[in-house]
This record gives sequence, C-alpha cells and structure tokens, in this order.
Amino acid sequence: MNPRRIAAVATKEAKDVLRDPITVGVALIMPLIMLLLFGYAITLDVDDITLGVLDEDHTPASRQLTEAFTASGVFQLERELTDPHAVERALQRGEIRLALIIPPGFERALTRHEPSPLQLLVDGTYSATATLVSSHALAIASGFGHAAGPPALQLETRVWYNPSLSSVHTVVPGLYAVILMAFPPLLTALALVREKETGTIAQIYASPLSSVEFLAGKLIPYAIIAFVQMAMVIAVGFLWFGVPFRGSVAFLLAISLLYVLCTLGIGLLVSAVTRTQLVALLAVLIVTLMPSILFSGMLFPIFTMPYVVQLYTLAFPGRYFVDISRGVVLKGVGLEVLWPSIAIVAVYTLLVFALAAWRLKKKVA
Repeated sequence: MNPRRIAAVATKEAKDVLRDPITVGVALIMPLIMLLLFGYAITLDVDDITLGVLDEDHTPASRQLTEAFTASGVFQLERELTDPHAVERALQRGEIRLALIIPPGFERALTRHEPSPLQLLVDGTYSATATLVSSHALAIASGFGHAAGPPALQLETRVWYNPSLSSVHTVVPGLYAVILMAFPPLLTALALVREKETGTIAQIYASPLSSVEFLAGKLIPYAIIAFVQMAMVIAVGFLWFGVPFRGSVAFLLAISLLYVLCTLGIGLLVSAVTRTQLVALLAVLIVTLMPSILFSGMLFPIFTMPYVVQLYTLAFPGRYFVDISRGVVLKGVGLEVLWPSIAIVAVYTLLVFALAAWRLKKKVA
C-alpha cells in the first residue's frame, strides 16, 4: 500500500463531501434526531395506568386497598365501577387498563386471616405492558395482604445495573449500535455507487491504485464522520437522558471505532455489488437497519426468541455491539468480559473488507 495514494483518495473524497454541507449536516443531525425519537418513543415503563375499581365490599379495608393502588404512583383511578357489565364495557372501550374487583366479605376474610378473594382483570392487548401491569398489581395486592399478618418469608429483591428499571437506560445504549449501523453504511454505499453512475469509477480502474488503497481512501472521511456521530450520541445519552456511564469512555470509543470500520465495510461491500443509488439505498436498509433493530437485542431480548431466530441473529454485528455498549455503560465491564464479542466484530470487519476488495479486483479484471 502507498500512503500517498491513500491520502490522495481520502482528500478527494473529503472535498466531495464538503462540497455538499447539507449532506454533512444531515449526517450529523439525523443520528441525534433518531436518538431523541427512539429514546422518548420506545419505552416499557408503566406510569399512570388507568384503573377501574368495582368495590362490592364497601368497607374500610376495601377502601384502603384502593388507596394502596393509587398511592403507588403507577395506577390512576379512572372510574369507580358499579357492576361486572360496567367492568367489561370499560375494558372494551380502553377506558381502563386494569380492573380491580373486590368481592363481598373481603374485610371479614382479611381480619380472620383467611384467604381473601380478589380479582384483577388486565387488558392484554399489549402483552408486554400487560405483564408489567400485572406484576405491579400483584406486588401491591401481596403487600397489602402481608400488612394484615406477617409473612412467613420475607423476600428482599435488588436490581443490579438498572435499579430504577428505566427502559431509557436499556434502550439508549442499544441505540448506539443501531445508529452506527444506519448512517455510515448508507453514506459510503451511495458515495461509491455515485461514481459508478457518473462514470468516474472507470478512471479509478485505469489508475495504478490497488483495490485496498482505493477502499482505504474512500473509508477515511466517512470513518471520521461516523466517529463524530458516535461521540455525539454517547454525550447526548449521558447528558440529556441521564444514562449512567459506569465503564471506561475511552474503551467504548476505541471499540466503537472498530464497529465503525465494520459498518463502513458493509457499506463498501453493498456498493461493490450494486450499480444504482436506489438499489444501494434499499440494500443498505435491508442489510443493516432492519436487522439492527429487530435482531440485535436492542428492543427484544434475544434469549426470548425461537432458537432458529437466535441462530439467525449471530450473522449480524449489531447484536455484539449492543452487548458491548450495554456492558460498558450499565455494567462497567471491560475487555476481560467483552472480548468474545469484540473478537467477533473484528473478524466480521476483516471479512466484509476482504469481500469488498475481492469484488473490486474482480471488476477491475
């Protein structure tokens, strides 16, 4: 490799990029917009869940139970229902998400330390939210029952790494992988395909440039942009969303550089096998953005997926960087724990660059 040739290609590409400041501005602003939209829109937290109460006991104990639900900060009393038909209508219309039915004899059974009948009806239209609502409701009801008599076993639960169980603290570190998989490959793919459409790629084929020198030169400007994107989204996640950062910032940035090279390599590979910008755009979206959202573990835990799908996720580097970013940000771990994921990203990076170089050599030949 000749460093001067690489520098010449990189300088030419940088000038082409700077000629279009709108593209540069979009490349830097869009990741922040995406981070803010996903950070606020994607949430599994349950707050102000609408509650309907059918109190057929009308006793101090039943009123105290209702107050225990509303005082939790999770449930908001929306309606006091009068009969079972009103409960069904309220759930069907979406007026309430949880119905608390307190049957007659509730207080009497409670004072006699007998099993106290109680019914909770949860709107299961959104299964993930329904599970959380049910868990909160059961915890409140169980705590109220223990207040009537000491439990035989006292269980104390502590949550590590995300004590507040905030979905933002889970989603934002995962978004680092998605954002870096969305924009850098798109920029690099369109840049090379644009030269194919304009015919300038033929001049490069006829030049003494090797495929490795050409790819390295094309890569440098977009690598710098992608690295700036990563630094920006990490800063916004920490300062704006208040995501705790327990690990090493320098370590995450170093591994991010490796991941950036991987995503740029994917963009170069896509550009090497496509001829038009439209096809390149669609290919990048299918190969990078969709899998990074669905199969990286950013939204849906991989261990809950069917086994065949779990095997399918192994083919996407976003899966490994999600583990890396969450491990560094939330758990504060380093190379001693994350080296398998880092090694896989490194191998993936070498593979996509080798394929892109091979494809380019084949075209030159």
